[in-house]
Amino acid sequence: MHEALPYRTLAPWLEARFGGPVHRVALDAGSSCPNRDGTKGFGGCTYCDVEGSGTGALKSGLELARQLDEGLARVARRGPGVRAIAYLQSYSNTYVPLERLSEVLGVLEPWIERPDAPLAALSIATRPDTLPDESLRLLEELGRRIEVWVELGLESASDEVQRRIRRFHTLADFHDAARRVRQAGLVCIAHAILGLPGDGREGARATALELARAGVEGVKVHQLMVLKRTQLARDWRAGALELLDEPTYVEWLADFVERLAPEQVLHRLTGDADADALLAPLPAFDKSRVRAALARELDRRGTRQSSAR
Repeated sequence: MHEALPYRTLAPWLEARFGGPVHRVALDAGSSCPNRDGTKGFGGCTYCDVEGSGTGALKSGLELARQLDEGLARVARRGPGVRAIAYLQSYSNTYVPLERLSEVLGVLEPWIERPDAPLAALSIATRPDTLPDESLRLLEELGRRIEVWVELGLESASDEVQRRIRRFHTLADFHDAARRVRQAGLVCIAHAILGLPGDGREGARATALELARAGVEGVKVHQLMVLKRTQLARDWRAGALELLDEPTYVEWLADFVERLAPEQVLHRLTGDADADALLAPLPAFDKSRVRAALARELDRRGTRQSSAR
């Protein structure tokens, strides 16, 4: 039984959708990004480390099929009936030739439609400007056999902030991609970051409103973090970057949640990073503490998810 909260959380949604507990298996397919290969820029987004917020499994020499096999074995050890979501996490996973995407998706084949159904869904992360129609058609075909989620990074509704963090796509790109994902019958999940340089509290509110307007089913939101081996680390070391502390983040997060649509599911409320990679904010935000503080803040305001729409 899940506690009643003034916002929609992931666990009860997963249980209702899949009939039991589900856990992600993070996969690294060795994808890249137009911000790194020179198509739009070099060095990636200012906050992104050299592994693209990924698992690092590619560096360990693990082939994708082996990553999936080992991940599913870990999930199976959690108990009978526990299922998995194969999560292509690192970089932009549709920013590859169509043949490569087909090869990557083919890794799921041995696990699809098995009687024991260990695989509940595929979740594939990408940028809204790297989702060509032919790639979306491949995902749509797969979606007839297994549930497919497409995770799109918006981060901020401001095109100026997108340029400032060297992300180099637009809000229009995001709305176009989200519309096409939903038209293909796939689940669309969007990412947002609160506290980006130049975005501010009003930016957080505007981003939530745009996510509601896009009609995405799920939302992942987290605080801006400074990681080693990022461009943002230079600004932080120079004292040129202001970060949100945990209480302030909770206030902005409450604003954000109040502006989401009532049916949207919050997949994530905070970000985390390996202790040896995180420079700031320190101490690291605590997921459980933020979750509880958000509920208290909304209760104090007498509001809940979608109240400000």
